[in-house]
Amino acid sequence: MTLEGKSVAVLIAPRGTEEPEFSKPKQAIEEAGDKVTVISFEAGVARTVNSDLDEGGSYTIDKTFSDVKADDFDGLVVPGGTVGADKLRGSAEAIDFIRAFFDQKKPVATICHAPWTLIEAGVLKGRTLTSYPTLKVDIENAGATWTDEEVVVDNGLVTSRDPDDLPAFCAKLVEQIAEGAGAGPAAAN
Repeated sequence: MTLEGKSVAVLIAPRGTEEPEFSKPKQAIEEAGDKVTVISFEAGVARTVNSDLDEGGSYTIDKTFSDVKADDFDGLVVPGGTVGADKLRGSAEAIDFIRAFFDQKKPVATICHAPWTLIEAGVLKGRTLTSYPTLKVDIENAGATWTDEEVVVDNGLVTSRDPDDLPAFCAKLVEQIAEGAGAGPAAAN
């Protein structure tokens, strides 16, 4: 599957986004032929964390939320990490950016705790997805159906549970972005 000619945004929350949930999708997209645009709150360099919150890798932030709009991209990846997902869902700019992908029916991929951002964006009503198991009640309260599967695709929305699911998650997100399968319009919670 190739993404040549496609442009994909990958979000990062400094000292909060989980390392493999950021680096593996980024790598998969680049290997499929696209240069990823890394987006965060401020310009500079962001460090990821490992599952035990020890420091992960350092990544250059290509653009800030104020520099971009969903129109500029063909797809979006929101990595997890409890702290990172919480930082992203607390940012109106990040949530508006995420919601715009649904409004424009563009593919969106989230893993682990990242569906918190989708709950905040109000785009889950009527959907089926997976996440880290502790988000089950949050997702159901947002009007969605939660399922315990390695990867779930619902109309262009790709979700997975945790880093163990990364091979399936990365394959499906590349497939959905290559096909241009859209995540559909935002739904009110």
